[in-house]
Amino acid sequence: MELSLIYRRANRTRFLIAAAVLIVAIATIDWLTKPYISIGFLYLFPIMLIAGFLPRWQIVGIALVCAVLQELFSELPSGEAITRLLMASAGFVGTGLFVSEIIRGRQMAMEHAEEVETHSNLRQEAEEQLRILVDSSPAAIVTIDASSKILLANEAAQTLFAPGDSSIAGQSIAEFLPALQSAVQTQGSRQFHTELRCRGKRKNGEAFLAAVWFSNYPTSQGPRLAAIVVDLSEDLRDREDLSLDYLLKNTKILMGAVAHEIRNSCGAVLAVYKNLSRLSSLKDNEDFRALGTLIEGLEKLSEMELLPSRDHNSAAVELTNLLDELRVLIEPTYREAGAGIVWRVQDDLPLVTGDRYGLQQVFLNLARNSQRAMQSTEKKELTISSDLELNSVVIRFADTGTGISSPYELFKPFQRGANAAGLGLYVSRAILRSSGGDLRFEPRQEGCCFAVSLSRARYKEDGADE
Repeated sequence: MELSLIYRRANRTRFLIAAAVLIVAIATIDWLTKPYISIGFLYLFPIMLIAGFLPRWQIVGIALVCAVLQELFSELPSGEAITRLLMASAGFVGTGLFVSEIIRGRQMAMEHAEEVETHSNLRQEAEEQLRILVDSSPAAIVTIDASSKILLANEAAQTLFAPGDSSIAGQSIAEFLPALQSAVQTQGSRQFHTELRCRGKRKNGEAFLAAVWFSNYPTSQGPRLAAIVVDLSEDLRDREDLSLDYLLKNTKILMGAVAHEIRNSCGAVLAVYKNLSRLSSLKDNEDFRALGTLIEGLEKLSEMELLPSRDHNSAAVELTNLLDELRVLIEPTYREAGAGIVWRVQDDLPLVTGDRYGLQQVFLNLARNSQRAMQSTEKKELTISSDLELNSVVIRFADTGTGISSPYELFKPFQRGANAAGLGLYVSRAILRSSGGDLRFEPRQEGCCFAVSLSRARYKEDGADE
């Protein structure tokens, strides 16, 4: 039977009682059988019983007591009593300490083995969790050795680099990400972690835009590199399509503004032309008739009028999330400029009708205008608040800037001295009006305030259209 099973803490009391009983029994038998026989050597057994539970000084003390008891009930010559006592003490003490060290060493070994087993189990669990995480990750994960060979690749990496083909493990990373091979070859002994965007290539030759996060780590077989790769091609296409769509939309707004101004000018020129046409001396003048033809052409050019209309791209927009994104976009620049932003926005705003990207552009334009207006003021604070009305949600941008001297000209295009050709507020209001919203200026004693009015989203009910 294993010593660790015998000398368990649960057996401590029983073993100590048994040892005490044995000592008493041996001493009693020695006393009763004196001078015929001595069984003092049997004190070794209770000493071995207590050796696994008591500290060393107590073992030594009990061993010395047993040696004295043995000599006390012995009828051997008294001239050699001291020698026998010393030898018995040495034997009992040595036996007790020897057994104690064996048991303690065994217990320490068992505890260490249990600790190692526990750590091994924890490590196996961690490795299993990591393996599941890597295998189930939607991002491609690969590990690469110093020779640029792929050592490990998860399913997402297989799908990204060689869909439907054999495993990419053992192949060179240069076949798929040449830029990453350069990082592997130029890495030194210093550990690093960084990222890059580069061109990737699939097994079939198709190119894609890759975002790569990678770091190196040492192993017994040399340095390794771990990389996470994400395909940005679809995001890039979506972003470019969205940018083109809004470029065309804003171009239409700008052309409408130009047409509006041309129409105003044409109206004035046409009035003068009609007055001059009454003069008989100009009726047959070729230059005068050419001027009339030019005016007619300008009128046709100005036929594209900018009118409020519901855009087909308008949809239900979650305003709360949109304002959260705005906070991320503008707070760093405000902080750098020494300005503050006070948010007084309700947590659960209703859905509104509009275009998410267009609304974000309007909010950004108003926030940047406020930041510029507060550059020369002592107090720099923008307050963004929300209010619920019957059929709309109003978001207000109130700043502590220099204010507006001519509010009636705010929304006119091509204003002198304005940034971005003086079209920011004009285009912002046009974007809002295209989805049923509006932008208005609200006079304040200090600074200025712009109110963005957005229509609440309506849903189809009983099969009827919105």
